[in-house]
Amino acid sequence: MDSLLLGAHSKPSSHLSCRIVNSFDFSKATKSWRCDAFKAVQYPSVAPVQISCSRARNVLTNYSSGSSQRYPISHFLKSSDEFNGRSCKNGLVNAASGQSLESEPEKSGNSKSTQKPLQTAIDIFYRFSRPHTVIGTTLSIISVSLLAVERLSDVSPLFLTGVLEAIVPALLMNIYIVGLNQLSDIEIDKVNKPYLPLASGEYSVRTGIMIVTSFAAMSFGLGWVIGSWPLFWALFVSFILGTAYSIDLPFLRWKRFALVAAMCILAVRAVIVQLAFFLHMQTFVYRRPVFFTRPLIFATAFMSFFSVVIALFKDIPDIVGDKIFGIRSFTVRLGQERVFWICVYLLEMAYAVAILVGASSSSPWSKLVTVLGHIILASILWLRAKSIDLKSKTAITSFYMFIWQLFYAEYLLIPLVR
Repeated sequence: MDSLLLGAHSKPSSHLSCRIVNSFDFSKATKSWRCDAFKAVQYPSVAPVQISCSRARNVLTNYSSGSSQRYPISHFLKSSDEFNGRSCKNGLVNAASGQSLESEPEKSGNSKSTQKPLQTAIDIFYRFSRPHTVIGTTLSIISVSLLAVERLSDVSPLFLTGVLEAIVPALLMNIYIVGLNQLSDIEIDKVNKPYLPLASGEYSVRTGIMIVTSFAAMSFGLGWVIGSWPLFWALFVSFILGTAYSIDLPFLRWKRFALVAAMCILAVRAVIVQLAFFLHMQTFVYRRPVFFTRPLIFATAFMSFFSVVIALFKDIPDIVGDKIFGIRSFTVRLGQERVFWICVYLLEMAYAVAILVGASSSSPWSKLVTVLGHIILASILWLRAKSIDLKSKTAITSFYMFIWQLFYAEYLLIPLVR
């Protein structure tokens, strides 16, 4: 049996650091534990005395009970499961030395305690920013910017700078819009989306207001400094529509009206993103005259369908909260199943048109990629829609995120339409 070495006639310190060796069966007392260090204790220079593990446990238990307010037994004894299989770093501790081995574990603990709040803060902001919209905005700007590329030499540092100038202020405005929507919907989100930071209480209302105002100010500031008028107007119109959509003021909060809400989303996602950011690259970056190309017209038309689908589908998982708070969405009026299939049919129609546009291309490689790509996406959508359980909110929410994945995939195909 392992043993604990203590200096004879010495009183244990209040800073004992003990570790379990293997597992401890207190009923059979077949295993034992030992202390790794005694901190700041003076011991007489006498021979060590062996104490059995059961006697050692009694010593610590009695000592802890005498000062339970400051040093409960849990302060000294760690769970045997936590340390199961570990071996002592030092087989025996010379109590007379008074050396402490606590410094390394303390440093490790401090490092972990520093990292955890940072990780938590990042996770909270990640959820607050609604990452699926951030990804959608980024991909759409890159895709539309590529439509302005006429020759391979156009893909240059100038192009990359122009794209970056568009993406950064647009993402700042995106976070303003989704953040304002959360500020206006705290009570609804407690029912529909309790994981969001404002609904869960991880962010206070004051924190939310500080974030959205600062991000809006930074977006406009960057847009003004860059000096691109198409970019600045895209930010301004997005700000106006995003504010009118969410904020609860007289004649505003347009999300209460299903048709107006859909028009807001269509205007931003289908029109402003396509036209304004294309013009930013065409007129501000490349200094070319305004000219609307065939791929740009296709992208605007196709994304109009897609934006309507997103506007309709986003309310399907939120029907319970919308009913409680009087939001008259199409889902509340028509029912989840009917709106679901309207969305599916609209997307299938959009894919059919995309296949026809691709087939009419004069470029063989563009024809092959766009036709085959849209056939694959349309087939996946139909198969996934046929298998969904419309009675499950989890399944509906998962399908909504799948719609966003189709949205991302389309922006990968749009630059290939020629």
